Amino acid sequence: MPGLDPDSVEGVVTPAVSPFDVAFVQDHEHRRWVVRSPRTPAASAQLEQSAALLALLARRLTMPVPAVRGWAALPEGGRACVTSYLTGRLVDLESIAPGSRLAAGLGRVLAQLHNLDTRVYEEAGVPVYDAASYRTRRLAELDRAAATGRVPTGLLARWEGILDDASLWGFAATPTHGAIGPGTVLATPDDGEEPDVKGLLGWESAQVADPADDLAPLVGELHPEALDTVLEAYAHARVERPDQHLQRRARLVHEMQLVRSMMVAVAAGDDTGAEQRAAELRRLDKQLAAEEAAEQSRLPEPKGEDPAADEAPDETSDDAPDAKAGTTTTQPVATAAAAQAAESDEDQAVEVEPTGPAQPVKVEAPDAVDEPSDDGEAPEAAADAEDDATDANLDTEATTDADTDTGQDAGEATDAGEATDAAAEAPAETGAPTEAGEPEEVPVAVPRQGHGDHETAEIVPINDEDDGDDIIPVLPRR
Repeated sequence: MPGLDPDSVEGVVTPAVSPFDVAFVQDHEHRRWVVRSPRTPAASAQLEQSAALLALLARRLTMPVPAVRGWAALPEGGRACVTSYLTGRLVDLESIAPGSRLAAGLGRVLAQLHNLDTRVYEEAGVPVYDAASYRTRRLAELDRAAATGRVPTGLLARWEGILDDASLWGFAATPTHGAIGPGTVLATPDDGEEPDVKGLLGWESAQVADPADDLAPLVGELHPEALDTVLEAYAHARVERPDQHLQRRARLVHEMQLVRSMMVAVAAGDDTGAEQRAAELRRLDKQLAAEEAAEQSRLPEPKGEDPAADEAPDETSDDAPDAKAGTTTTQPVATAAAAQAAESDEDQAVEVEPTGPAQPVKVEAPDAVDEPSDDGEAPEAAADAEDDATDANLDTEATTDADTDTGQDAGEATDAGEATDAAAEAPAETGAPTEAGEPEEVPVAVPRQGHGDHETAEIVPINDEDDGDDIIPVLPRR
């Protein structure tokens, strides 16, 4: 570079897979310069493109960017780029504190870059991808990595599943930096004030692509609360609202960065470096599997039907009335019967569907129940007994008339449980006369039906003082 009189040169140690050699040069006027020398023809092309881009960005960004001051020819071909040295200190991403000025400043800087018109990058000649071509490129990278046999199958399945989900890839491509990391984020000097982001270095990987590329290193290295601070400032500074899947794609890009590093080592013939990255991929596979297992264990178990809630008490009494029974004279009992039907084929479901005002429920006895009695009026007595037993809405006068016909007061009848047992267990051949002064008990035979049919429950008042509904569940026949 004309006019540059080096006084000292300080080399920078870079990884073997780095595409550039870097050195700091200080001249006699104590000015510092940065010299980047490409290691490969591809890196040389990247350097030329980034130099053109920096000239355009310097007029469109409020933050400073390295300015290209000249070129130096290399003996092996190509040329090295000389840029101005930006003062400040490099930021360790892990040290960014939640809620700090540095975290918010990083979010605003990235938003300012992503708000740029993509035509600026197109003019500089850097790569430009839309959402579809970017996704295709990622899939191709994964296929090449899988062909090496060094990528664990668990990671391949995980990444292929995300890449195959088209709903995650409907983003709007933006200008990106492409190499956000500990060596590229520059903060203001430590002058006693809280530091802020001053600028970004290392623009050789800039392209139009997924904005998640620039957030990927932050997702992997920042404290979760610090990441929230960055994303909040980023969202507020963006012209267009970030898409809802941005952070998920950023996590994928961060995980796949090891694959990229491994493939660079493979292309360079660095088997040692490639195997080191493969070992890191195996550790990542185990880590992600453990995290997924822990997350699954924290998920609540799906709520099934509570068996206890579906079971009704077998018997009801005056001392323990149903807590859910209201003040109406009819009550659905399908719930209790459904529990009994699940236990035995002989138990039948009972269903009462109130569709309007409360109506009494009847059990119709078959014709075969008619049996002779002493006075020859058994059919009529059976009908009267059935009506008296099932009509829960009869008024007091109707009950008194029924009691007069049978010769026995309804209040002196046996309790509800005994009456039901007697009705269910009385043999069909019963025809013996009853004792003097007592009415004859006529059994009511409930016809057995198929599994798809239902029986109707008997609902009778247990005592004269009907302060609630008492339910007599249908007992299984023996």
